[in-house]
Amino acid sequence: MTSHTTLHRTISFTADAKLAPPPSSDSRMSSGKTGRRRRSSSIIYQEPPETVEQISDQAVNPNLNSQWVNAKGAWTIHPVIILGLKIVYDIIPGMTQEISWTLVNITYMTGSYLMFHWVRGVPFEFNAGAYDHLNMWEQIDNGDQYTPAKKFLLTVPIVLFLLSTHYTHYDLTYFIINFLALMAVVLPKLPFAHRMRFAPFSGALPDE
Repeated sequence: MTSHTTLHRTISFTADAKLAPPPSSDSRMSSGKTGRRRRSSSIIYQEPPETVEQISDQAVNPNLNSQWVNAKGAWTIHPVIILGLKIVYDIIPGMTQEISWTLVNITYMTGSYLMFHWVRGVPFEFNAGAYDHLNMWEQIDNGDQYTPAKKFLLTVPIVLFLLSTHYTHYDLTYFIINFLALMAVVLPKLPFAHRMRFAPFSGALPDE
């Protein structure tokens, strides 16, 4: 009788073990995403590489959001904007050349930063959101560094800074202001900052 009782308990334990539910697909997915999860308190976050699905979606249609930088006449718009800003600021009564050039420099740098580094994704629906995690600078030329378009976009703010420094007669106060504005748009364009997100300067960062 003792052996029969022992056998019965052994069978009951084995049956209970077989009834244990397998791990759900949701738990496997959540554990797989653990490596890509970012704490909300993080200041620096690096965007992970695209998944196979995102790469496939990006290849469906050309990226109209970034291709225009290589179009004919696209480079001309930058000196035209700078000249237009200079004319607008110069017609303000009491405006000095030092302040005018500094305002032109700050205005252009601010617009450049917002367009190329702050806003992510595309303004229209296509490619199933495959570019929603990338800013325009990272979308240009499929993320390749030092292409002709990126070299031009890196050169323009440097030349504008040199002009602003010259026409402000190398005044230290104006120099510091213009230099800080230059660094705000040059540093995000360098390879070390590719796909890097800095919480105060990159908008809302994703939680995953």
